[in-house]
Amino acid sequence: MTDGFKPSRRLLLRGALAGAGVGLLTGCDALSGSERFVSVLASAEPLNERVQRMLTGNRLAQEYHPSMISPVFRPNGSINPQTPEYLALTANAFRDYRLQVRGLVEKPLEFSLDALRAMPARSQITRHDCVEGWSVIGGWVGVPLATLIDLAGVLPGARYVVFHCFDDLSNNGTRYYESIDLLDAYHPQTIVAHTLNGAPIPIANGAPVRMRIERKLGYKQPKYVHTIELADAYARFGAGKGGYWEDQGYDWYGGI
Repeated sequence: MTDGFKPSRRLLLRGALAGAGVGLLTGCDALSGSERFVSVLASAEPLNERVQRMLTGNRLAQEYHPSMISPVFRPNGSINPQTPEYLALTANAFRDYRLQVRGLVEKPLEFSLDALRAMPARSQITRHDCVEGWSVIGGWVGVPLATLIDLAGVLPGARYVVFHCFDDLSNNGTRYYESIDLLDAYHPQTIVAHTLNGAPIPIANGAPVRMRIERKLGYKQPKYVHTIELADAYARFGAGKGGYWEDQGYDWYGGI
């Protein structure tokens, strides 16, 4: 091995990191109010990101045979948003839906659902890993995120992609959001998905489009996405931690 790791040592380190991260995150609902817990997560995050980048590079997440697709793709979190703008879209089967690409781009764009479905797509059968400890395998079809942001043109200074969503998980007027850096945005398995297991994505799973960022845990896969925004930082969004759950103490990187 050129980096000096023996295979067994590499697997041990990866398992230890993954186990520690998931172990902490599984209890986040109970511990998110603890200042000490949040401080521990924050201090570990930079090391977690650097080590995972070093070990995995830009490799693909494992893909599976169609025979391994789960009979039901288990929904989680928001499963039927009741925000007015989302209800208006469901009333006419998403015919008025438009996905916006904006922010630090040369030309803001928007795409109808039909336009997205007509674009060159990537198909992938991957495993969704939830921090609650369960997994499910699904077959996704969607437009590579790289395609959309390249069409819009990335301006100098852009470092992150922020996803704005229709759902209000807390029922307090705060819309769900999430973010990744440009390296993950350009990963070939990062897609704006519109199809699940051969059919339009159901409402419970994020209709009309959701992100599949296959090197990330489940909470980093935002559903009900209406806007993709390129930004120089994520501090001005939400509570400034990079995502809905990150604002409550979860790890921003969220890699697997």
